[in-house]
Amino acid sequence: MNILVTGGAGYIGSHMLKMLAQTGHRVVTLDNLSTGHRNLAKYGILIVGDYGDSEILHKLFSEYSIDAVMHFAASSLVSESQSNPALYYQNNVANTLVLLDAMRRHDINRFIFSSTAAVYGQPLTELIDETHPRSPVNTYGRTKVIIEDTLADYTRTYGLKTISLRYFNAAGSDPEGELGECHEPETHLIPLVIKAARSENPEAIIHGDDYHTPDGTCIRDYIHVNDLCRAHLLALEGLEKKRHRPAYNLGTGRGYSVREVIETVSNIMGKDILIKVAQRRPGDPPRLVADASAARHELDWVPESSNLETMVSHACHWQCRRPDT
Repeated sequence: MNILVTGGAGYIGSHMLKMLAQTGHRVVTLDNLSTGHRNLAKYGILIVGDYGDSEILHKLFSEYSIDAVMHFAASSLVSESQSNPALYYQNNVANTLVLLDAMRRHDINRFIFSSTAAVYGQPLTELIDETHPRSPVNTYGRTKVIIEDTLADYTRTYGLKTISLRYFNAAGSDPEGELGECHEPETHLIPLVIKAARSENPEAIIHGDDYHTPDGTCIRDYIHVNDLCRAHLLALEGLEKKRHRPAYNLGTGRGYSVREVIETVSNIMGKDILIKVAQRRPGDPPRLVADASAARHELDWVPESSNLETMVSHACHWQCRRPDT
């Protein structure tokens, strides 16, 4: 297929480009490079521009015979969504509507949406499945709920074929060391701890160590970025089946605590890591772990690389050799 990847110069999008190219698809990236990096968009054609620009979309869809769109270009910082909600409603909601309507005008009806576990809010069960109530506690999660509901309406009314993939915690890097995380600012735990181990950060910060968990720190479900991308390929295939869910969780069903992550980085890098315990962050639940059995059974998806040691090893390999981007 000819596939448009929005946000293909970002962390997950760049890994998706590589996997699509390696599996024989032709890829076009649309990215304004506001948070992405040109050097990460190594596969296919890169078009620099906003996915909310209808003129750029019309030109792109007219020039390339796009069969499907994978949408990774949302703003995704929870704290920023709370301090600047207008940015999130503009980029994540208004711009996505521009994209969807451009697809309609050009008769493109396959759409894979990058959603998030943030749609669920505070967990009511130990494992979260797709039937868990959606009750987001931040603007970022609310914008994802709006688009999920929009996609349901577009499916019913316009025949759009779409699957939303609700990520838990993306982690790791390309095993070959070609791609990885380059966030500014960096907010993900594993690269922050690696930076502390390399003395790029003064310490690894634990936001609260008095939660009702075995070691007092928050537990999260981490999923290797390549396993996430593989799920997108399977979801694309799943669009052609008559029966599939509108949304699937992507996680492992196994959570790791903050202290477990720090210990694993320390062991793999052979470095002692200075730890600072800070106050809890508002709204942080003690435990967020997915029930992703639906994706396993209905999409035949298996998270092959999502054990903590592998994710940390790949992330360390990238962080220790990453080029300037």
